[in-house]
Amino acid sequence: MTSRTKKIFLIFTIVVPFLLYCFYYYGMMIKNAPYRYSDFQSISIKYGPKDSLINQFSSKTGDYQYLNKRDSLVKVHIRLTDDDLLYLHHKAADLGFWDFPANERGDTTSADKPTRYVIEFKYKTKTKKVTFDSNFAGDPKLIDANKQLIKEIDQSLTTAENRLKK
Repeated sequence: MTSRTKKIFLIFTIVVPFLLYCFYYYGMMIKNAPYRYSDFQSISIKYGPKDSLINQFSSKTGDYQYLNKRDSLVKVHIRLTDDDLLYLHHKAADLGFWDFPANERGDTTSADKPTRYVIEFKYKTKTKKVTFDSNFAGDPKLIDANKQLIKEIDQSLTTAENRLKK
């Protein structure tokens, strides 16, 4: 066998089956991913002092209510675009939201009232709901990821509300 024939033989016996297996394996993983945007239905967020989650948004209904700087309740009907929802879905995936623990509650005996966030992503077959307190004393990376996701959701809501005002 010549050197060239040996290389061709190695490519067909090792490299080609390996590539075929990779395409099959990762194709099945992507196809069976638990949280796909094609199955996405809605996102909702509720936040406020832990005894009253007065600030709420649901993308299913479009209802958004929040307390403004003057402590008056503002109710607005806004719709997030598909691009906004896709962005939030990808941001949640990038931050590892699907791996967050469902309960991230902080110290309940403290005198100050921490802000509680309840974030929920609904899909056709699954729902991921996370309860996060601002005084949660867990892994700093997890706390930062939660705060980043909350910031992104709030920014999307602010952008959608500004589009409504124009």
